[in-house]
Order: sequence, then structure tokens, then C-alpha cells
Amino acid sequence: MRRPALYSSSLRSPASGEPVLDGERPEAQAAPAPESAPAPAVADTAGTPPASRLHRGLRLARRGVTPALLLCALTLGGLGLWRPVPPRLTQDEVDAAVKHTLERVVLPSSAARAAAKVGPAVVRVTAYGKEDRRKNGKYKEKEPGEIERGIGTGVVIVDKGVILTNLHVVAGADHIRVTFFDGLESAASVTGVQPEQDLAVLQAHQIPDDLEAATLRSTADLRPGDEVVAIGFPFGIGPSVSSGVVSGLKRGFVSPEGKTQLRNLIQFDAAANPGNSGGPLVTMDGEVVGIVTAILNPTQSRTFLGIGFAVPIENAAAAAGMPPF
Repeated sequence: MRRPALYSSSLRSPASGEPVLDGERPEAQAAPAPESAPAPAVADTAGTPPASRLHRGLRLARRGVTPALLLCALTLGGLGLWRPVPPRLTQDEVDAAVKHTLERVVLPSSAARAAAKVGPAVVRVTAYGKEDRRKNGKYKEKEPGEIERGIGTGVVIVDKGVILTNLHVVAGADHIRVTFFDGLESAASVTGVQPEQDLAVLQAHQIPDDLEAATLRSTADLRPGDEVVAIGFPFGIGPSVSSGVVSGLKRGFVSPEGKTQLRNLIQFDAAANPGNSGGPLVTMDGEVVGIVTAILNPTQSRTFLGIGFAVPIENAAAAAGMPPF
């Protein structure tokens, strides 16, 4: 059966050409006034008979529109169109608001933000080995059990547990263990070395589920005076953070024993001590530009005097078989 067509309220009566309201039948319209009594140009609502007003009200009610609803719609529509214009702030008012906020809120330093960004990728590296013990002035045979031979630092460069550190931290170790930021401790194996840069690559046997690798950054735009952060485990304490600046580039260093000669190093003055070896040298963006490898101290104390050295990350990444920048 065919469904009747639906029409909008804009249809016109074929007889009069006037709009026909929904639900209003054409035959229900008033008959044209006699010629002897033409309709006035302006309708006199005061003189409209009550029956006509009632008829109009019924027609509006039939369409679901009441004067109260119509008034509400007009009021809400007016409110929707009206939007208060916020006052425009002057530059002095903006500056005063910023100054007020800075006086009340203590923001973290750039060094703290950099350390927080790279922190989850920093690990403690511990080398273990056996020891010859003396008894009555003579050496005994090696006893079972191993002791801690050295502590250093490493940085995760691949989230599968690939770690960069210094070769002198793990050289001669019988086994190596790394401790991640969440406290997880795992055995690790040496998978690559670069003796000329004092670098070693480790692979952790177990890693945290949410392990993050550090972001590496080229040293091409590094300049003396740039702020840097050194993170590590000096004397086993850490992770510890120290900040300073790049003091120079393309420096050379010869180990006190004369066994190692390193070139093309980054010189920095952020505090570093034994245990920082293998840790990251980080920019204020939290990106690694070098691996801390040595400190210069002409005395026998082996403590920091203000000059530290780091291997540029380009060399360090090459030791891990990563493509250059």
C-alpha cells in the first residue's frame, strides 16, 4: 500500500495561495468577505471576536505551540545569541600574573627535568670476581665465592636491554650484574668492546616490562658553555646527579698508568668520581651526548678536581653497532 506523502507547512492552498498550517484543512478557512465590507488593511485584534481568538488558539495548540512555549523559545534564543565579550588583558596585566605565579610556584630546574627524562635508562653496573686471599703470609688457592670488584654506571640505548658502559668497569670480571631503575637486578653479558674508546656493550639477561631507552643526540651542535648533567653511582652512591657545563671539545686523555690514550673527548665540569664511569652525559633536553669515562687528577686521591671527560655518543653508538647520526 502506498504511503501518503509528507508535506512541510510551507505548502499553499490552491484556492487562496495562502500558507496552510499543519493540521488545518483548506475548507476550514474563513470565507472571503463580501465586496460591500472589505477587510481592513490592519487587523484589529481588539475587535476580534472571542470565537475567532479561541479558534486561533486551538489551531496553535493543535500544532503543539503555546504562547508560553513560544515566549520561552524566544527568550532562550536571545540568550544563546548574546555572548559577553571578555575584557582584553594588557601586557602589564599578563606580566603581573606570570610574576605572581612564579613567586608562588617553585618550578623544577632544567637539570632536574633532564635527569628525570633520562633517569629510567640509567643502570648500576657491578663487576664480580674471585680473590686470592693471604694466610700466614702465603697465597691460598682461590676459594669458592666471588667478591665485588668494581662499581660503575651504564645507560640503556636499546629497550631490549642493550647497555653502554666503560670497558674498564667490566674488564676481567667473572660475571656482571646490572640493577635497573625499578630495582630489578639481572645478570649481563659483554657483547662488544671498543678498547680505543674504553667502551663496552652489555646485554641484560632480564629487563623490566616498561624499560625505556635513552634518547641519543649528535654532538655536532655542542658548544663550550652548554649546560650538561652527569648521572651515575659515584663511590656506589646513587643514582646521583651533578650539573655543569661543557668546558671544551676534542680533548685528549692519557690514563695514569699510561695504558690508555683517548682522543676526541668532551671536557666537562659536572662533578664525577669513581663509579660515574660509563654513565651518561646529558643535555638540558634530557638527551645523551656522551659516556663519562675519566677524570683528570694528578694526585693519588682519584677524586674530582673539576675536569671530567666523556666519549662522544657517535663513537659510543658505533661500538654498539648503531648507525651514525
